[in-house]
Amino acid sequence: MTLLDHDHSPESIAERLKEGPRALHLREWVYGGIDGVVTTFAIVAGVVGANLSPLIVVILGIANLVGDGFSMAAGAYSSAKVEDDNYDRLREVETTHVEKYPEGEREEIRQIYAAKGFQGEDLERIVQVISSDKEHWIDVMLAEEYGVSKSLSKPLHIAVHTFVAFIVCGAMPLIPFLLSVPGAPWAALILSAMTFFAIGSLKSLWSVKSWWREGLSTTGIGLVAAGLAFGIGYGLRQWG
Repeated sequence: MTLLDHDHSPESIAERLKEGPRALHLREWVYGGIDGVVTTFAIVAGVVGANLSPLIVVILGIANLVGDGFSMAAGAYSSAKVEDDNYDRLREVETTHVEKYPEGEREEIRQIYAAKGFQGEDLERIVQVISSDKEHWIDVMLAEEYGVSKSLSKPLHIAVHTFVAFIVCGAMPLIPFLLSVPGAPWAALILSAMTFFAIGSLKSLWSVKSWWREGLSTTGIGLVAAGLAFGIGYGLRQWG
């Protein structure tokens, strides 16, 4: 059974609803992981293309891991915080509207569900049920009118997952250089490709696409970025 499948027995449904929705942080691991490998291997490829010392690879690579990792985490935190603040602002607006202009808000519910094809007694029953619970009424208005809902993840958690994903995945291209492995550039390429493929395969758990197709797609994107970096480094060396 994949994550796209569900057991629809009454017991299983009740258990899932009891657990409630969970923050999976898939986006942070995919985004942070891919960016970590791409930027770090781009540095490796650029330095190798420029025929510079392996020590330069290590120094620039570690500096990139710490600096860019923190920058990505800070950006992820700020973005998530803005979304949370915007949700709180809109909820306050809708709460005021529901309290001061209830008939107008009921009419909004009526028109929203009329646009979905409901009419007559069914439509009026929907309006009555939704507007009978203030908090649920506000939730519906936020989702239908503004297209927003409360985030399952806290901004700090998002930032931490992004940073860890960047560091863990971004360190892969540096391992051959840190261990002084013979043929380190090729070993870094292989490790990077394997990491790209692993990230892509992980994405397939939340997709209808096959794991190998997602893996190959992500690997291709990453290797194109690495190839561009190598080409620039090699070209600058020849030009200089």
